[in-house]
Amino acid sequence: MFRSAAFLRLWAGSTASGTATWALPFILGLAVLERSISAVELGVVLAARTAGFLAAVPVAGVLADRYPRRRVVLWAGLVAGCASPVIALGAGRSVVLTAVAAAVVGAGQGACRPAFQALTAEVVTAEHQRQQANAAMTLSVRVTTLVAPGLTALLAVVVDTPALLIATGVLWLVAALLPPAGGAAPVAPVGRTRFTADFLDGVREARRHPWFLAGLGALTAVIATGYSATGVVLPLVSRDRYGTEAVLAAALTAYTVGALVGAVLVSRWRPRAQGWAALAGLGCYGFAPLALLLPVPAVVVVAAYAVAGLGIELFNVPWFTAAQREVEPRLLARVSSLDFLLSYGLAPVGLALIAPAIGHFGAGPVLVGCAVACFVAPAAAALVPSSRGFRVER
Repeated sequence: MFRSAAFLRLWAGSTASGTATWALPFILGLAVLERSISAVELGVVLAARTAGFLAAVPVAGVLADRYPRRRVVLWAGLVAGCASPVIALGAGRSVVLTAVAAAVVGAGQGACRPAFQALTAEVVTAEHQRQQANAAMTLSVRVTTLVAPGLTALLAVVVDTPALLIATGVLWLVAALLPPAGGAAPVAPVGRTRFTADFLDGVREARRHPWFLAGLGALTAVIATGYSATGVVLPLVSRDRYGTEAVLAAALTAYTVGALVGAVLVSRWRPRAQGWAALAGLGCYGFAPLALLLPVPAVVVVAAYAVAGLGIELFNVPWFTAAQREVEPRLLARVSSLDFLLSYGLAPVGLALIAPAIGHFGAGPVLVGCAVACFVAPAAAALVPSSRGFRVER
């Protein structure tokens, strides 16, 4: 895939946006350590970024189906790039200014996601190459997840946090300017421009694909339960059961490494029942809350997280590829925006509810419920006939 200059530019632009996205929370965390901002301000700013992301995703899905996807990526990156220095300006001076700027950056991030997804289908026109392309795109996400925190900490030794925040703005400008134009770009409709009607067209297109609705329901359930529970419980288990934060760091690293291995594996592996294989991979996330529940050695917890990371990429890559293949091209960005809106949108809700649930019921019952949800939801999705290959048989 990297022999194609157009795809290389698209991949590099996506990687730049991913690096900027993952670096921002760590830079702001360093600002807390330096006492430039408080922990409360950090929470407000990150919440504002998430709100901006969720508000922009459905809007961007419509816009990326009305206008050239390349243009949406350009403006989204420019918006995020210009707002990033404003975060540096407001940090420690005005929490309102900082939060507003973070919301704008989040909006740029949210606008990029469905546009990049649809642009990939335009740049890589050969269907047999799209799975490799999607694997390469998700590989860049995992690499930036692994590299961005360490790189940020390393750079913090020689430059201050405002300079690092400005650097994320430069990365967003790279993401805006580098990607190439796609193939057959959408044409803005002449007779109808209402956002609601266009968005509902995307909803109707999603409903035409039962495998998509089933898979999205399973993905949302896994993220809202398993991902949220492990995010809250893993630090507690690492501290209370094993007496060290090393288990927390090792498990999160193992998850990312497992995802990297999964992305490499799925770039070449094409099972006959690809949808079932993908849903089985998604169900592997249930091993993470299960390992936290049972009194097992620390190495088992780390291995469970590696399996969960492996499985999530065995799902993600075929999932994205199937959407690019099966969904009407002029509606692809809108359908992709539904994916991001539900899967990402309910994650904060899960995180907000898990802690009170643990306080009321205890960690054990909550982890049992989350593990069951992670195993059962993909299995239920697999019962939908078209889920076998992530396509409606014709």
